[in-house]
Amino acid sequence: MTPPPVPFAAIVVAAGSGSRAGGGKQWRTLGGKPVVRWSVEALLKAGADEVVVVAPAASEVEAETALAGLNGWRLAVGGETRAVSVQNGLNALGGHPDRPVLIHDAARPFLDLALIHRLVAALVGADGALPALPVADSLRRATDGWVSGGADRENLWRAQTPQAFRWRTIVDAYAAWPKDEAATDEAAVVERAGGRVRLVPGDPRLMKLTYPEDFAMAEALIPRQVRVGQGFDAHRWGPGSSVWLCGVEIAHDQTLIGHSDADAGLHALTDALLGAMGDGDIGDHFPPTDPQWKGASSDQFLVHAVERLTARGGRLINVDVTLICERPKVKPHRQAMRERLAAILSLPLDAVSVKATTTEAMGFTGRGEGLAAQALATIELPA
Repeated sequence: MTPPPVPFAAIVVAAGSGSRAGGGKQWRTLGGKPVVRWSVEALLKAGADEVVVVAPAASEVEAETALAGLNGWRLAVGGETRAVSVQNGLNALGGHPDRPVLIHDAARPFLDLALIHRLVAALVGADGALPALPVADSLRRATDGWVSGGADRENLWRAQTPQAFRWRTIVDAYAAWPKDEAATDEAAVVERAGGRVRLVPGDPRLMKLTYPEDFAMAEALIPRQVRVGQGFDAHRWGPGSSVWLCGVEIAHDQTLIGHSDADAGLHALTDALLGAMGDGDIGDHFPPTDPQWKGASSDQFLVHAVERLTARGGRLINVDVTLICERPKVKPHRQAMRERLAAILSLPLDAVSVKATTTEAMGFTGRGEGLAAQALATIELPA
């Protein structure tokens, strides 16, 4: 990792209500982790020696949960306006007049290391540094829904955060800002105080999460990797009147013997999912020595694996299960099995495959001693 040009601190503003996005957007999960964590992680990895997270009052639990395991950050309480929240963050930093401070909105999660370093370097010979993108679309004015003219987009830029300043510069600029005016951002505050703010190239991926639909767009921007996991399970036959396979009960003159309901199809599929995540196997999560799983319905094992995948920002793409047995005949029940798996996994039916085969009377399945199942699962995880 390339070190920053000089030591710097950062303020992550996460004190807004996020009402347009449905509320509490800074704590919502994006790609398997809270929105605010994306920015704090990026700043710490870029070399920030201190990060102050400005959050709403009484949100300590949310902040601690969202940033669990990270060192080098601390909390400050936000105010009624963004400007007050920023000033509270600056006061929390304090003490280092010439230290560069990056002020960033938590609602812009995809913060890049290179941009952070560009901003710090740009402060040489400037009072501030602002990342921005040129306006690419044509601009129009409108009155009551009717176009009433155009506007020249030349020399117009879309401002982003973080914005960089020396601590004393931005503190003094806010002290001089009229109390009855709302500042659009910190660059405007420094400009009003007579400072010169340098423009640096922004990042198109540094989008702001404002509306609910922005989260879907942001998820699509996260680099992902495709993984495949496989699972295998086998159970012996014993006395009984029915058998559970892929979540469906089938009348039969025997049953499968196991600690739970011995649904070999669901067990193999659970292991396939856990394997794709590198998350152990079904025995690690549901030990057969634990009496609470005696006779348990195996669909809860599969749901557990899916929940762990979702918690990591992952997505299940498709599954394929093969049942290996001489009896019972699977084909009459295959559609019901597919539908049951689709419901458990929240997958479309065409992403769920259930097949059956025999071993031509060979081996333990061919001799009718037991039943086996193998499964494949394809998933996506954030890269």
